[in-house]
Amino acid sequence: MSPVTVVTGGSRGIGAAVVLRLAKQGHRIGIGYERAANAALDVAERVRDMGGECVVVQVDTSVEERVDALFDAVKERLGPITGLVNNAGITGPLGRFTETPVEVMRRVVDVNVLGAMTCARRAALEMSTRHGGDGGAIVNISSGGATLGSPGEYVHYAASKAAVDALTIGLAKELALDGVRVNSVQPGMTVTDIHAAMGDPERPWRNPERVPMGRPGEPDEIAAAVEWLLSPDASYTTGAVLRVAGGL
Repeated sequence: MSPVTVVTGGSRGIGAAVVLRLAKQGHRIGIGYERAANAALDVAERVRDMGGECVVVQVDTSVEERVDALFDAVKERLGPITGLVNNAGITGPLGRFTETPVEVMRRVVDVNVLGAMTCARRAALEMSTRHGGDGGAIVNISSGGATLGSPGEYVHYAASKAAVDALTIGLAKELALDGVRVNSVQPGMTVTDIHAAMGDPERPWRNPERVPMGRPGEPDEIAAAVEWLLSPDASYTTGAVLRVAGGL
């Protein structure tokens, strides 16, 4: 039976790259998106063009009912869920911490932390042998900012991603005997449209010397790490936080 993997934030950037890479490996994909409906449908069309199966569902991951609707739709259309890529995330505008409105911070925490927790909880209920599942794997998309702190840019976002890594480590230990592996990927500076959304579309190419490899990463380079962590080749890997950041 082919794997069935839910990818939140699967319409663009790293999420879209993950969807396409997993589809090539035979995964049936549940694509969750919040606003970019046309982009999500385009990704789904590319999956189907390569002979893959997918379902597209609108979801705000900070709302439990919408998360349940996503998982229910994927399970009904594609079969028992075997994997989750917790990719949905937002930053808010770039700026110093003291200039970041509290409502922006709250929304970032709601999506990046509570949303990741809510999706991971539902995935664990689906996959855990304790709850009648056959096991599976969760990959949380974190950020290099979780350890670098992102001063002057988005300290609140970096803090939210540090929480994601703590979730990864704790949940990996809790679910280890229930057949569910939980790992995290920390991308560095990556070429996606998230930079335009935060107000600086040229950010990936500015000051390339700050990255030891001298360039930003491409979404598919992050997706490759995600693919491996979901694969049987990573069968003894859980609780890992994998940095994919060009040496940063």
